[in-house]
Amino acid sequence: MSRKEIPRPGILRAVVAGQISNRQAAEALALTIRHVQRLRRRYEEGGAAGLVHRGRGKPSPRRLAAGLRHTIAQLMRTPYAGFNDVHLTEKLREVHGLAVCRETVRRVRQGEGLPTVRPRRAPRYRRRRVPAAAAGSMIQVDGSPFAWFGARGPHAVLLGAIDDATGAIVGLHFRPAEDLHGYATLFRAIFTTYGLPLIVYGDRLNVFVRNDRHWTLAEELHGQQAPTHLGRMLRDLGVHYIAAHSPQAKGRIERVWGTLQDRLTSELRLRGIGTLPAAHDFLPTFIADFNARFAHPARAARAVWRRPPRDLADVLSCRYLRVVARDNVVQLGLRAVDLPPGPGGRSYAGCRVEVRECLDGRLQVRYGGRCLAEQAPPPTFALRPRRGPTASRRCPRPADSPARPLPPSSLSPPARRRARTGPNHPWSHSIRLHQLTARRSRS
Repeated sequence: MSRKEIPRPGILRAVVAGQISNRQAAEALALTIRHVQRLRRRYEEGGAAGLVHRGRGKPSPRRLAAGLRHTIAQLMRTPYAGFNDVHLTEKLREVHGLAVCRETVRRVRQGEGLPTVRPRRAPRYRRRRVPAAAAGSMIQVDGSPFAWFGARGPHAVLLGAIDDATGAIVGLHFRPAEDLHGYATLFRAIFTTYGLPLIVYGDRLNVFVRNDRHWTLAEELHGQQAPTHLGRMLRDLGVHYIAAHSPQAKGRIERVWGTLQDRLTSELRLRGIGTLPAAHDFLPTFIADFNARFAHPARAARAVWRRPPRDLADVLSCRYLRVVARDNVVQLGLRAVDLPPGPGGRSYAGCRVEVRECLDGRLQVRYGGRCLAEQAPPPTFALRPRRGPTASRRCPRPADSPARPLPPSSLSPPARRRARTGPNHPWSHSIRLHQLTARRSRS
């Protein structure tokens, strides 16, 4: 008997003896009175064994035919090997005319001992993170590639940032791609308008964190990889960056994208905006309307935005170490900076200097904590990370300079010349003395 059927014989015995009524037995067994009467007749005829379900142990009349099961198993092993259950069910119905459900296919697969193609995993445990208490404690940043202009304009990526405590949008910026220049421009607008936050929360994009496995000797000795250009900018500003391991971790800004893809696209279409400059002119109006509708006050009344430094434009720059050439010229890609003579007409040839490529295109050469020279930006400039010194040593040609064709003789490595010591070298004297001692010992 099953667990549900175990208390039935005792209650029906009391019913037959007249100790309780059929209604009381029905209430105790959670059955109808008619079904209790039916069970009473079966108990009087066959005792406790008569209460067992009569279909137990018998094959189901709705079972799959043995021939059909064999056919599905053969198709599962030969032409449709590696198909998942849903895909195989569709093929059996559309190609072979077998009207079976996915659960039937799953049972046949389990009966044949075949593993699942895509095993289902239990959902990961996620805990709701309490929003920051004060405005400026944390901002969440992300990028959303979407057809923001529809067929009227280009396909762009919208970079955005929201305040974690209030849910207000603190910055939006359109870019052709999710790159360093876009995020640096977004941060410059946020830092100058609101201030410096304590924490920036984003994803593991290679613009923010290092995703490569290359470690230099200095990084191994230090115990951590050197930060990216944007990571170095945030570190110098005292802003901590947290990289999320899943989209759900930064779900607040992910939900904002759903709202913007609905409202912002409609507003742009209503105004007929189809270019990036026109969209940038409209974004402040949209941000003010969005924050008035959806932003909420923070739990702490006092905001913790910090004042940015005066040299914010110099901090938001890519930095490289270069060695000054003999003609006092510093080279960075295709750009060259002439250094003026130092105090007393000194030369900086051979000195290791820091070259900063600012967000606006200015090129600064710094040495000993001061700026030696500065070059104006070119007419068209977009900040992008160049190869650092370690990458330049791994590859002879930098990425931003045209590659030159190698001569045929340089395609194969030159033969290494074997060094030989001279006859008067101290090593030669010691070797001859060792050989003389060995011969005397053998004789």
